[in-house]
Amino acid sequence: MSDDLVARAQAGDQTAFRELYRQHAGRVYALCLRLTGDGRDAEERTQDVFVRLWDKLRSFRGDSAFSSWLHRLAVNVVLNERRTTGRRERRVMSAEDPDTVVGAQHAAPLHLNIDLERAIAELPDGAREVFVLYDIEGYGHGEIAQLVGIAEGTSKAQLFRARRLLREKLER
Repeated sequence: MSDDLVARAQAGDQTAFRELYRQHAGRVYALCLRLTGDGRDAEERTQDVFVRLWDKLRSFRGDSAFSSWLHRLAVNVVLNERRTTGRRERRVMSAEDPDTVVGAQHAAPLHLNIDLERAIAELPDGAREVFVLYDIEGYGHGEIAQLVGIAEGTSKAQLFRARRLLREKLER
């Protein structure tokens, strides 16, 4: 059924496109939320993904599953937005003092029943990005380095940092 919807949407059928949106918007939003750590940004990026999808849908050749192709498109939209808004410089920071990296709003003690999604959202941008792409989405360090525009070693260091910060949050 999804192949039929994709073909109809590629031909310009707006009803089919709306159905694709209905079927995939939740998953795209969840991915955007994990990558951005902010609900408002995730909503905006989700809309950006579907605007971009409408423009690029004709280029989908079916070499992979539509959901995988859309997933990659969403990752690219979020990462491109981050690059174009200048947040990239703040993404990779020294981790000598995690409290200064995480920020003052996160310095308050967390409750024992911490929500993992919230803990991930509180990670610094670079660490969160690599953690989500590697541990949740299954990308390799080489792919992450290429997607994000960092060295493979930086990807590994950011993953180590993210796991350490999460472990500290969960142990409190």
